[in-house]
Amino acid sequence: MRYFTSGESHGPSLTGIVEGAPAGLDIHEDEIEHHLVRRQKGYGRGGRMAFEKDRATFQSGVRFGKTTGAPIAMTMPNRAYEKDKSNWPVVMAKSGERGDVERITLPRPGHADLVGTQKYGFDDIRPVIERSSARETAMRVACCSVARKFLETLGIQIGGHVIRIGAVGYKSWEEVRDIADPLYENGAHQIYKRSDESDVRCLDDDLSAQMREEIKLRRKEGTSLGGIYEIIVTGLPAGLGSYVHWDRKIDGKLAQAIVATQAMKGVEIGLGFEAGQRQGHQVHDEIIYNDAFKRRTNRAGGIEGGMTTGMPVIIRGVMKPIPTMIKPLKTADLDTKKEEDTRYERSDVCALPRAVVVAESVIAPVLANAILEKFGGDSMDVILQRYQKETGYDNA
Repeated sequence: MRYFTSGESHGPSLTGIVEGAPAGLDIHEDEIEHHLVRRQKGYGRGGRMAFEKDRATFQSGVRFGKTTGAPIAMTMPNRAYEKDKSNWPVVMAKSGERGDVERITLPRPGHADLVGTQKYGFDDIRPVIERSSARETAMRVACCSVARKFLETLGIQIGGHVIRIGAVGYKSWEEVRDIADPLYENGAHQIYKRSDESDVRCLDDDLSAQMREEIKLRRKEGTSLGGIYEIIVTGLPAGLGSYVHWDRKIDGKLAQAIVATQAMKGVEIGLGFEAGQRQGHQVHDEIIYNDAFKRRTNRAGGIEGGMTTGMPVIIRGVMKPIPTMIKPLKTADLDTKKEEDTRYERSDVCALPRAVVVAESVIAPVLANAILEKFGGDSMDVILQRYQKETGYDNA
């Protein structure tokens, strides 16, 4: 299962194609809209979220509420384009001459601006701004929601929450576990439902209040904030991935999906970097047998040797502060080469609460493909039969 997205931030629409979804999967536009709405929420977001009401519409690959096995095409209009018809249809015109349309020549540090113009030979940063924008993640969430529904049909759930914004966050791995672990005993959906109750998507009420104050402070200063989030996956069987081939290791594929998302600068599984500061007895999970082989703890984050262990998978991602800020940084003009202040384009102060939903989404195709690789099948009936036979899971 793989997906492609197309479109620009201020173009007329975004387009997505999902290829490889098995036939017979129940899927409806409302289910996809659910996660698109979640992506739009979050304290610290910019003005665009006030008028964008994202909804993806199926154009092919779904009939009578079920996938047909053919590629699924979706479209999603950009309301910013519709809202400002005197501007964006001119700026983003598909034909004709540029005329007096403004060229953007001040690249922002920390953005794709400069390198994108160098790669493609542009004399205007606008094409880079438009495609590298995190607006693209709206369609990415829509595409990945198909894989997410496939996983849910097999009892596999994904949920995420924020553990740090700027200087405010949990003090230790154990502190996070004390709050998060009891919530996902009945599935990781409980994690995202509980975190969605907070406008910063933090499970701790006191930390949520502190995070909001941190965002308020940095907004007044004209700067931006990043942070760290945690994604938890429950219901995965043991043995997804491989220890045999480097490019089939499940942790490698999950890490690639996270870091390939806009503004992500790091990823860790389980204890991650903290494991390098501890002794072996404080890192590895003892094996026990209680009707099945299990681990006494889950500091490995549900993955050993490039394969799932059957324990919940725990992934953490790091998002950098957004490079578009009211208080300018210094840059050099593409034309004059002279030092100038960066220009401000409407943006969030902190996009981390929204990014959690994107991160939940982008790992879904990785896990879905690991399931398809292990159990195979072109239709949901066949896949469910094989999955139930080996794992004992019954979705009835």
